[in-house]
Amino acid sequence: MRPGVLFDVDGTLIDTTYLHAVSWWEALRQHDRDVPMSEIHRGIGMGSDKLLDHLLGTDRDRSADEEMTTAHDVLYGAWWERLRPLPGAADLLRAVSQRNLAAVLASSARAAELQQLRRVLGADDVIAAATSSADAEESKPAPDILQAALDQSDVDPKRAVYVGDSVWDVQASGKLGIPCIGVTCGGTSAAELREAGAIATYANPADLLRDLESSAIAQLG
Repeated sequence: MRPGVLFDVDGTLIDTTYLHAVSWWEALRQHDRDVPMSEIHRGIGMGSDKLLDHLLGTDRDRSADEEMTTAHDVLYGAWWERLRPLPGAADLLRAVSQRNLAAVLASSARAAELQQLRRVLGADDVIAAATSSADAEESKPAPDILQAALDQSDVDPKRAVYVGDSVWDVQASGKLGIPCIGVTCGGTSAAELREAGAIATYANPADLLRDLESSAIAQLG
């Protein structure tokens, strides 16, 4: 087994968090659910099933869940060709790889969406493994997708760090005992990430890259 860094993708490496939020907002409105966008944003990072429970309650009529999820996917898909990486995303992955650490994408995106995210990121030459939603039975804050990333990459969980942008990322990594570095580029504050258990916070991948020598990632080598 080898040391490595697991990365969330949406909101951590690719600037998608608010696009997901507005797509869910419109999908919910199409089905007469009027939920403030700020509440939706705070749930981004969960799987669609948990997000709808979080926003609409667990005792609701679930008959429209599939339609709302499909509506979100269609609305969000309209942005695919315009997605952009967050500052320093590919450079950070390459810096991790240059340290002889596995750079692993622990993504919960569907397979086709993950392919597009990887194209936008432009760092396939250094990515050791990448997960999709098909690799996890339960979405975050359950740790399933992180465990799948560990299994696919042969990374030792005792010599791993996770980088994510949401409290759900921090909670998921905590369940596996993996330290989580938080980035605020997904719209969650440093204070919230630290309160959830993040060991350090940075503005974005470029900020983490500038401080890489003194970060928890440097201690893995």
